Amino acid sequence: MSGQSLLVPGKISPTRPVPASIPRPEYVGKDAPTPYTGPEVQDAETIEKMRIAGRIAAQAMAEAAKHIAPGVTTDELDRVAHEFMCDHGAYPSTLGYRGFPKSLCSSLNEVICHGIPDSTVIKDGDIVNLDVTAFIHGVHGDNNATYLCGEVDEESRLLVERTREALNRAIKAVKPGRQINIIGRVIESYAKRFGYGVVRDFTGHGINSAFHSGLIVPHYDSPHHTTDIKPGMTFTIEPMLTLGTHEYDMWEDGWTVVTKDRRRTAQFEHTLVVTDTGAEILTLP
Repeated sequence: MSGQSLLVPGKISPTRPVPASIPRPEYVGKDAPTPYTGPEVQDAETIEKMRIAGRIAAQAMAEAAKHIAPGVTTDELDRVAHEFMCDHGAYPSTLGYRGFPKSLCSSLNEVICHGIPDSTVIKDGDIVNLDVTAFIHGVHGDNNATYLCGEVDEESRLLVERTREALNRAIKAVKPGRQINIIGRVIESYAKRFGYGVVRDFTGHGINSAFHSGLIVPHYDSPHHTTDIKPGMTFTIEPMLTLGTHEYDMWEDGWTVVTKDRRRTAQFEHTLVVTDTGAEILTLP
């Protein structure tokens, strides 16, 4: 296990402005989004719009990732992604979602998900997850990836590599006619080979004009999630694997989720559309 010190909350900078010309999601300025009541299967026009949103989200994440280096703050990564999305006419979906104050999530080391970019300085040996979602033409595209900063220990490097592989295997398992729990079955069976924990309480989700449609995509083998996979469905797969327990604690900010044993965790995510034969990734740069 890495000898790095545990994270503590940093200082959050003022909210970054979004040009008035960029349309906002309906939840901005509200305590919570309006519940989605539309279909999980999307028409061709919506899917094409989601390709655009997904591409911008992927490009924004890649641009922010170029700046990962020792001495850089997570707030600086937020600035880069924020400006990229705004420059491309997209609204950063996380900004103002249930009060979240930033334009991406930055989750380092023991942070499972939903870390708030702040004055935290990235150090050599850290693993850095960036979660970026873009809203444009009325739809969202959501992706994340975990990056290595400098000389990362072998245990952490393998965790990151294998979490990426878990996502890839899950995507290949998506086929019309199968139940959605095939995704978690594939991820958990792979993760167990290495003794990794599989986070259960944070899942993939349906996505379209809604950031979270209500469809749940578990990353563990769940007999309760039996929704049939159909062509045209759009959702995320985003496994979170840990070196130890899947149990977690929440920081006082109400967002930052850390492993209960404070061991490291990694995550990867794509937004997908189900095709007649499998799945197409919509979040490719």
